[in-house]
Amino acid sequence: MYRTGSYTIQQGGFTKMKKIILATTSPYRKQAVALLGIPFETEGSNVDEYFDGRPDSPEELVMHLAKLKAEAVAENHSDGIIIGFDSVGWFEGEVLEKPKSRQEGFDRLRMLSGKNHQFYTGIHLIDLTDDKVVSRAVKTDIKMRNISDSEINRYLDQDPRFNTYAIGYDPLEHNSHAFPESIIGSYNNYLRGIPTEVIVEMLKEVGVEI
Repeated sequence: MYRTGSYTIQQGGFTKMKKIILATTSPYRKQAVALLGIPFETEGSNVDEYFDGRPDSPEELVMHLAKLKAEAVAENHSDGIIIGFDSVGWFEGEVLEKPKSRQEGFDRLRMLSGKNHQFYTGIHLIDLTDDKVVSRAVKTDIKMRNISDSEINRYLDQDPRFNTYAIGYDPLEHNSHAFPESIIGSYNNYLRGIPTEVIVEMLKEVGVEI
């Protein structure tokens, strides 16, 4: 459980507490929300992301999984704001998910070298206190520069967590931060798998001002 600070919102002339619970265990998402200076907790959802009949569209997939994760955590609470997330990569008509081996990680990066790929994040917010639901999907387009086999191997040697990223590499740390040539769309989404600028607007919709 991760927790920081406390905050209040004004409703109808009195002060009411609303807790925020992120349905995630991602350290990067925790860091990103902490930078907003708002209090929150985290709780894993334990949702099985691989099931028959999953949506084929990356946008539909991340929206569906984010909803499942938020709803799973919401079952454990009677009030507060629950926010679920899910992210996938997309390359030439195929969903990219966490590589299962070093060889798969190497092949993934060689495949993306010099080409465009996309990164999608779905966000599903449930306000249990006021019975409201807000959801969004965010896409970032990335052009990767041409990277050599030695650069790929150096990254895989550096980062033991390479298999925890939907796109197969860490855009924030290690030598992989120099892989992208250009980015179009949400920078925050690409860096940490959470477009904080969108989170702020979604919270405003349920009465939380940052």
